[in-house]
Amino acid sequence: MRNLTLLTDFYELTMMYGYFLQGKTEEVATFDLFFRPYEESNFCIAAGLEQAIEYVNNLHFSAEDIGYLRSTKAFNEDFLKFLADFRFTGSIKAIPEGTVVFPYEPLMVITAPICQAQLMEAALLNIINFQTLIATKARRIAYAAAPGGVLEFGLRRAQAPDASVYGARAAVIGGCTSTSNVLCAQMFGMPPKGTHAHSWVMSFPTEYDAFMAYAQTYPDGCLLLVDTYDTLGSGVPNAIKVFNYLKANGHKPLGIRLDSGDLAYLSKQARNMLDDAGHADCQIFASSDIDEYVLMSLKQQGARIDTFGVGTKMITSHNTPSLGGVYKLANLRVNGQDNPKMKISDNPVKMTNPGVKTVYRLFCKNTNKAIADVICLADETIDETRPLTITHPTDRWKTKDVTNFYARNLYAEVFTDGKLVYKTQDVYALQRNCMESLDGFWDEYKRLTQPHAYKVDLSDKLYALKQKLIIEEKNGGN
Repeated sequence: MRNLTLLTDFYELTMMYGYFLQGKTEEVATFDLFFRPYEESNFCIAAGLEQAIEYVNNLHFSAEDIGYLRSTKAFNEDFLKFLADFRFTGSIKAIPEGTVVFPYEPLMVITAPICQAQLMEAALLNIINFQTLIATKARRIAYAAAPGGVLEFGLRRAQAPDASVYGARAAVIGGCTSTSNVLCAQMFGMPPKGTHAHSWVMSFPTEYDAFMAYAQTYPDGCLLLVDTYDTLGSGVPNAIKVFNYLKANGHKPLGIRLDSGDLAYLSKQARNMLDDAGHADCQIFASSDIDEYVLMSLKQQGARIDTFGVGTKMITSHNTPSLGGVYKLANLRVNGQDNPKMKISDNPVKMTNPGVKTVYRLFCKNTNKAIADVICLADETIDETRPLTITHPTDRWKTKDVTNFYARNLYAEVFTDGKLVYKTQDVYALQRNCMESLDGFWDEYKRLTQPHAYKVDLSDKLYALKQKLIIEEKNGGN
């Protein structure tokens, strides 16, 4: 396991040094990790918690790390000795991977001595931002492809090896059936998927020779790439000849793959040719710069494609290549006294919610569909036996009375007093979590364009605290 302790911005270390010199190391900070409104979707799919856990579990400054920091001449020896004994001793609660999450809801809440909590900012944002972004993009693509399946093909276009591995993992959480990335498949217990490239076909004297050689290599897993030369003129006819040979010898071919050209037209023509030849059970796979918008267009054109391989536009989240995740101080406990904190800005989007918080999701008892989320202070509970009035986070005149509901707290305890108390799940269990979380929402919230706005409200108690801090700031902090 790699030691990622120095995967941080230098100012995290300079702040730690300042806290150390100012005698603030015993103060306990609570930071919220959340994202601001995301351009492409009204919600995201939480991902990255498993890697965040690995990072926190392995937090320590090695002798080499301390030697490097000494070489910067930015820190004294007492601070470097302090770092030599550095370990995470705090607590973390988080929304489990695969859960539908909305802007401003903390995906993770970190409570720890301030030096520990401060150090973790950059690395946790790096891990959670990226994987949540890719899981969300994969969800959109899988949604558009349904009932067809989606394979993750992004390795060669990802921004570096880690992005390809952890991006593929996140894509499977979001709905992909598997990945072509063998290292990712090995690390996370998935079957790798793939057949052959155009180079295979070009390496043989004829296309038919290439197809027959592949069929003899994988007689029960034969999927042939048919667009190297002429998809309908030679590719599909040669594939049919090979499939006839396989069937005559007791094998069942899988199908063909299209990787270029007019996928809608070619798939419809290929489907007819396969069916007429007695291969109606053969599937058609397609790749070639596909995203959710291409998928919607293909569906409108009546394309006959069973499974899609999606690479570049998913692994890079092509339309929106970054998630606006932030890590903000929400509370500072000094000598046992809690001091809620918030960022106040002329830009309302950048204002934060103070205090130690939790998030409840309200469901209708009759339909088991989500009604709204409520961000509360951590000591608040929701009485399911009485009607509840929820209120818009800023326009407080907008209210809704909720009855016949039940409430679910979205958080799981991950670390308590530095000890891991959370059991991680395999990637397909997380995918099932994602599907179950999505099933809890009406289709109107999940559509790809102009989705219905989902309510994420602030409790009265949290709103009052927020207004109190704003007024105090206007009065000069008095």
